[in-house]
Parts: sequence; structure tokens; C-alpha cells
Amino acid sequence: MDIFDAIDSRHSVRQYKPIPLSSEHKKALMEKIEEINSESGLEIQLVADEPKAFDWLIAKYGNFSGVKNYIAMVGKKSEKLDELCGYYGEKLVLFAQQIGLNTCWAKMSYKKIPGAIKIENGGELVIVISMGYGENQGKEHRSKKPADVSKNYDESPEWFKNGIKAALKAPTAINQQKFTFGYSKNKVFAKAGLGPCRNIDLGIVKYHFEIGAGKENFVWGEEK
Repeated sequence: MDIFDAIDSRHSVRQYKPIPLSSEHKKALMEKIEEINSESGLEIQLVADEPKAFDWLIAKYGNFSGVKNYIAMVGKKSEKLDELCGYYGEKLVLFAQQIGLNTCWAKMSYKKIPGAIKIENGGELVIVISMGYGENQGKEHRSKKPADVSKNYDESPEWFKNGIKAALKAPTAINQQKFTFGYSKNKVFAKAGLGPCRNIDLGIVKYHFEIGAGKENFVWGEEK
């Protein structure tokens, strides 16, 4: 499965089969996390065979079941931490989809288990991503139209249109899709709207946009 197939096929999955990650999948995830931590400066961690974080009332209310594995998005506190966690977390989400795993972003449905996640001085746990072998493959949700999230979409270059289409396939909190994109020549501007997890969502959709548009076609500009 290539990255475009992963974008098309990946949907949030909250129910998992009660089986541990295979040694091959665990090894692949650990190697990818090490690579991303080196690139980003984050302190992302894989927590495997730990069933307690999602074994409580709020998780059950959120329809989570069978969760024994998750990725903890941890980093040093900064203004950009949420966006970084969204961007690099989505890299892991799509990688997981490519190797045959299912995922779901989770901000409020888990509880911190002492000793499960290492958080050093100045560090912060931003969000977690449940992971494993899904009982199903999830389902597609309704999406906004490209013109709803980008001005002058119809007159924009093809690479920009492709980026918007990929961004609209990105997961966002409560499927709110509260973001906007614009461009000027080869500069692209992305802005988060109001709502929960707004900057995490911004990082997620920016990664999707890069994939769709092709990083060789533009540079990121400051928000407008």
C-alpha cells in the first residue's frame, strides 16, 4: 500500500481484536518512531500490551474496546508542540495503515497509567493514538467541499487542488474540519479554526496537504 492508498483507506477504528502486536509490527513501529523522534525532536513512545488506559467509563462511552496498544505523543512544551504532534503523529498513523494496523486519535478517552509513559522535565503528553488490529476498518465520514476550506479553489493550480483534496481526507476532532488554506505564488498558508484540538488538527491536515500537493511545488508561509 502506498501513501495515497493509506490516505484513502484509513478511517478511525475504536474496536480492536484482543491480540498483541506481532514482533514484526512492533519492530517496524519502533524503528519509525525512532526515525521521527530524531527528525522532530519529539519524544514519541509506543506503549504495547497495556490494557488499562482505555479500560474506564469515558473510553467505553467513546466506543473504545480492546485497546491494548497506543502511541503517546510527547514533547517539550512549546507554542508549536500541538501542531508538531499532529503532523508527526499522522505520519505514524498513515505508516501504521500501510503495514496493516488500524488507529484512532484520542484526546479525552484515555487515562494516564503510572509508569506507562515516560515524561521528563519540561515534557508534556499531548494526545495518544490507539493502535492494533481492528474489529473493522472504520467508515468514511461526510466531508466539506474543497471551496469551503480554500478561497479561489476553482482558479488554483492543480497541485494546490490535490493538496486540498488530501487535506479533506485527514482526521480532525469531531470531524469538524475547521481549517482553511490559501496560497500566493508558491507560498501556502494554513490556518486553524476555533474548536477542540485545533492546532493538532492543523498539523494533521498540513501533512496530508504536503502529500497531495507535493512538497516540491510550494513552501509554507506564515498564517494569514
